Amino acid sequence: MEQENPSSWAIRCEGLKKSFGEQHALRGVDLTVARGECLAVFGPNGAGKTTLIKVLCTMSRPSGGGAWIDGLDIRKAPNEIRRKLGVVSHATFLYGNLTPAENLRFYGKMYDVPNLENRIEEVLDQVHLRSRIHDRVSTLSRGMQQRVAIARSIIHNPSIMLMDEPETGLDPHATIMMRDILDSINSGDRTVVVTTHDLGRGLELGDRMAILHKGRVVFEAPKAEIDAGRIHELYDEHTRAVVR
Repeated sequence: MEQENPSSWAIRCEGLKKSFGEQHALRGVDLTVARGECLAVFGPNGAGKTTLIKVLCTMSRPSGGGAWIDGLDIRKAPNEIRRKLGVVSHATFLYGNLTPAENLRFYGKMYDVPNLENRIEEVLDQVHLRSRIHDRVSTLSRGMQQRVAIARSIIHNPSIMLMDEPETGLDPHATIMMRDILDSINSGDRTVVVTTHDLGRGLELGDRMAILHKGRVVFEAPKAEIDAGRIHELYDEHTRAVVR
């Protein structure tokens, strides 16, 4: 299976499948994300949102179909793909016994980030954490740890961000700050895929939305074609449908 005109898309999935034994998490996902576009992916628990992110970021190998990141096959070029991605998920991928600066230094060296010390200061400023730069991550609140995780994800200035429910588990104050950070990340020249349960917020962030239900994309449309006042009705309509 070959990607048609790979330069047109930052992300493309064709018939993407992922199974865990008899459990089918992804059942043939067809999806494209244009360069510089933000796609918000909605879906109930168990819809396959986290599995989709894990497959796209090469943490999990697909069972069938294909996916390409920046024209690269996820099966054939996982190492090259990882250098293009910033990933924010339920796991922070941080070392609790290290400080934010030490964590960022570790990841920055892994990605060969130039002028690394200046870059560390820049991203910590971006997530409003310069005052905690020398505190161990294990002593930080959940919200602060998530902010360090976002700093980690952008330390190498990736062209594509994959974000799996980045606001989950945060208190209201941390959520407000996190939204400011996400708005700054979604700058228009970076491709973003974000999964969320917050329909209003997802529609606010995204240029386009997709609903994933039982491992398949059951709805997809540009934001301009969606009536924000009917977003919950639209979601309920498509997630009640039986997917065979």
